[in-house]
Amino acid sequence: MTYGFLLESVWHPPLLFAETPPLGLPPELELQALWFSGAFGRDFRTTSGKSVRIVQFGEWNRGAGPDFIQAAVEIDGTLHTGPVELDPDSSCWEYHGHASNPAFRDVILHIVFQQDSRSHYIRNCENREIPQISITGMQLADALNRPQREVAIAHPGRCVFPLKHLPASSVESLLTEAALHRAGIKAARWLRTADAHGRDAALFQSTAETLGYRGNSLAMRLLSQRAPLAMLKSEGEAAEAVLFGTAGFLSPHLHQMAPHDTRDYLRGLWDSWWKSRFRFEATGSRSIPWRTHGQRPANHPHRRVGALATLVQSWPQFRKLAFARPFEPKPLIDFLHALEHPFWSHRHTLTSAATPGRISLFGRNHALELIANHLAPLAMHEDGMTWRSYQKLSNSAPNDKVKRCSLRLFGSAKAAAPWTRRVCHHQALIQIYQDFCLEDDSDCADCPFPEQLLQWK
Repeated sequence: MTYGFLLESVWHPPLLFAETPPLGLPPELELQALWFSGAFGRDFRTTSGKSVRIVQFGEWNRGAGPDFIQAAVEIDGTLHTGPVELDPDSSCWEYHGHASNPAFRDVILHIVFQQDSRSHYIRNCENREIPQISITGMQLADALNRPQREVAIAHPGRCVFPLKHLPASSVESLLTEAALHRAGIKAARWLRTADAHGRDAALFQSTAETLGYRGNSLAMRLLSQRAPLAMLKSEGEAAEAVLFGTAGFLSPHLHQMAPHDTRDYLRGLWDSWWKSRFRFEATGSRSIPWRTHGQRPANHPHRRVGALATLVQSWPQFRKLAFARPFEPKPLIDFLHALEHPFWSHRHTLTSAATPGRISLFGRNHALELIANHLAPLAMHEDGMTWRSYQKLSNSAPNDKVKRCSLRLFGSAKAAAPWTRRVCHHQALIQIYQDFCLEDDSDCADCPFPEQLLQWK
């Protein structure tokens, strides 16, 4: 029995069974980021049955008006170019006044995620119908890969007994299947972004997301989409200023509030940014939602943007190591750990004082996260990395999800210790935790996983 078959048999019953009530929609900015990344694919049908092919996703609109501009869409084989609007609900078109707003006159496609109980005629101010596509709940769930619950109570579960009596080889087999299942999901997600924007853009977005860590992964992905790699390269030495400006971190008087030894750097950023800001700066509700509270100083978003800017300057070497076939993790980890920046190797924020010692821009744990969540799954999918090579990657410390899953499955950190030392085991435990613990609302009582474990060979 493979993990994939186990998962399908438990969580995807035939259609005659009632479907699980859908979770609430994520914030609109997250929906927009998912759409733009190509997470839902490129081929759709309008609500009236016409075929739709997204030829070009366009660019983020940073001001008032439709969400994306300069998109190219084929509808029943006819190419249309212009803006695209995305709304959580089909009623939003009328509710937000788009139908009478001349700014929405040239919209070529309307994307929604929930259909209102009433039917709506999506039209512009000239009474021209706007084609609409509706993203299904299954498509959204697949793109989000989001379970029913965010966290499960941390206590030993009913899995402890069957796992305790499984031979070590069977536990290893189970975790291998779970890790491979997770790697397949991640590779598919990465390839959808590459199909939409190219491999370099997909690498740039996934790296930015990794640098964002927990609190700012969405914000960093938004930044990488609004200031895409191709545009940054065309900016030359101004690329760093464009990243910080697009992030919303620059102001004309920032250097006056900073220590004296940082003022030249900050003034240089502003002098470069003001020349480009009209092309990159977002306003109002389109501003990037950064989270600064609850972040360790080394993970402050200023530093994460600084690390991304440093990578842009070293992009040829980075992409060569990331896409190497066969893929070798150690040279990439060493390269990322050795990255230097005259300012960010000794600062936590744009206005903080210098630290006495060097701070790593891209630490080993971040490098392992990038490899585990993006590069290794891609390399294995492309036969550029063997499972054995992936299996050798060791991890420094389990995160909260791994700790919770370890406690629920094995009963204690000590019992779980043999299965928390490697990257592949972390990925496996997170997948099991997500697929079972976070999909179960009975606090273990009705979870089918313990009984399934009794059948595992």
